[in-house]
Amino acid sequence: MSNQEEQLNTLKDIRQMMDRSSRFISLSGLSGVFAGGIALIGAYFAHEEIEKFFAKRGYSYGVEGEIDLEFNLIKLGLIVLFVALAGGVLFTYRKSQQNNLPIWDKTSKALLFNLMTPLVAGGLFIIALLVNYPDTYSIIAPTCLIFYGLALINASKYTFSDIRYLGYLEVILGLICMFYIGYDLLFWAFGFGVLHIIYGLVMYFKYERGA
Repeated sequence: MSNQEEQLNTLKDIRQMMDRSSRFISLSGLSGVFAGGIALIGAYFAHEEIEKFFAKRGYSYGVEGEIDLEFNLIKLGLIVLFVALAGGVLFTYRKSQQNNLPIWDKTSKALLFNLMTPLVAGGLFIIALLVNYPDTYSIIAPTCLIFYGLALINASKYTFSDIRYLGYLEVILGLICMFYIGYDLLFWAFGFGVLHIIYGLVMYFKYERGA
């Protein structure tokens, strides 16, 4: 091996060490696939709840029925979120163990903070909508997509840069959804389900398979 090749290898090792110290690289593509699958299952059950509501609407299923529907959808959304997060943590922990990398350090804390800031802001905004403007429930799905996309963009500097493009797509999809009220569940399923699955597969084949 020539001296020039040794220097190039040394620079490559240094760059990898810097990447590991400045970016959280234990995110697993499989967690994206899992989250997308769970989101699609959740969208299916949400669709069933909505269909059940409209089927009974003609039989004295008024305001009380609407409250029950909102409660069931919120409960379903929380279950989907919990299961998706649990799966994400599990796959990420497994990848960190395989690569002998810490899962909780300065970088992962910065990633979580930058991810949660827009998510918490979006969550509070949606709660305010539900409390003060209950008739605006149709814009909750696009609002979720927009704030989630902004969260991914904000956190992308602390992990794989590919996640930024997923964030852009989520924001664009949310903005388009604002102009197609009535198809919000379909947009929600595509954004949180299909896009997550595609992203997860791309990340898996790009960074994990054969690594």
